[in-house]
Amino acid sequence: MIRNLRVYEVDIANRRDRKRFIKVPWKVYKGDRYWVPPLISERMEFLDPEKNPSFEHIEAAFFLAEGFVTGRPIASTGPGLPLAVGEEQELGSICAFVNHRHNEFHNEQVGFFGFFETVNAPEVAEALLQTACDWVRERGMTAIRGPANFTGNDDAYGMLVDGFNARPVVLMSYNPPYYPEMVEAFGFQKAMDLWAWYVDTARYGRNLENLPPKLVRIVEKVRERTNVHVRKINLDDWDAEVERVKKVYNSAWELNWGFVPLTDAEMDHIAAGLRQFIAPDVIFMAEIDGEPVGFSLPLPDMCIPLQHMNGRLFPIGWLKYLWYRRRIDWLRVFALGVVKEHRGRGIDALLYYETARAAVPKGYRHVEMSWILENNDMMNRAIQMFGAEVYKTYRIYEMLL
Repeated sequence: MIRNLRVYEVDIANRRDRKRFIKVPWKVYKGDRYWVPPLISERMEFLDPEKNPSFEHIEAAFFLAEGFVTGRPIASTGPGLPLAVGEEQELGSICAFVNHRHNEFHNEQVGFFGFFETVNAPEVAEALLQTACDWVRERGMTAIRGPANFTGNDDAYGMLVDGFNARPVVLMSYNPPYYPEMVEAFGFQKAMDLWAWYVDTARYGRNLENLPPKLVRIVEKVRERTNVHVRKINLDDWDAEVERVKKVYNSAWELNWGFVPLTDAEMDHIAAGLRQFIAPDVIFMAEIDGEPVGFSLPLPDMCIPLQHMNGRLFPIGWLKYLWYRRRIDWLRVFALGVVKEHRGRGIDALLYYETARAAVPKGYRHVEMSWILENNDMMNRAIQMFGAEVYKTYRIYEMLL
């Protein structure tokens, strides 16, 4: 039971308040073996309005829930690790925001919630969600969606609704099973599902001799019928490579549900954050007559070392990072797209094929392809050819105000 529950706004521009907001998950997930603590330093920078260019077009408010736990202890997501009784403490967090670029692009009046965390107490979840709904309604919004932190290109887009028995991979989220139950009990309904596909590369054989014959035939036809050239990215030409990705990105994704074009500043910010842990040998650019028409961006699963670092690089976090990075055998296909003028020609299958050829010899045993909209039939069919299966579902919820 919660006594004196209150939800109050914090100043995210204040470092002390920002850190308190960021640290809430450490209480909620205490003892949960599937949760991966984010780097505190990275979260501090991500939520700094002076450093994250998304704040240029996002209006946001950040809230904490606080109260006394009385009577029977409330369990966190970890079994047998109840919250302390009889002391005031943070019990949850939420962000309410309006993405003005989203509303301009889609001609909507929609607000969002994100950074939603709560202990297993329905009254805490209800108070947080009500606060977010009230905040976006006061700004003239007619609906609210989420969770989103802040865009589809950031981590924690969508709420996990199945596949709770595995840790997340890099830049994907995890939440306990009671989150969807609480959100739906409040009145939210499904807006869109996002799929995470999984494949064990051992099925292809050491020399890829067991790749699906249909896929091989498609790749051969693509090479016969088009003059597409697929190459690995060149880190020595980084700035130019980022510019090529920019040319492809907004065209490749513009028809996807919920998509909002990235600004140059956002794209540069994302690229700078990814550069430190990409594996250039598995990243490919597709070009026709020297012009970029598609790209694939797989990422080594940094959640493997992060799970052992407890959110800190110092004093020994770096050592753990270096040690466990050697054990990374998971790869996430973070982004793969083809410009609309060249879709339907098998270039996406060719990019997946080249990724498999590069990843298997590097020792990547497990591959997640995520997230993919449930209604993206063309991409889902291409992935299915690899023998992959949907093993997790993330959901964007919506409620009319």
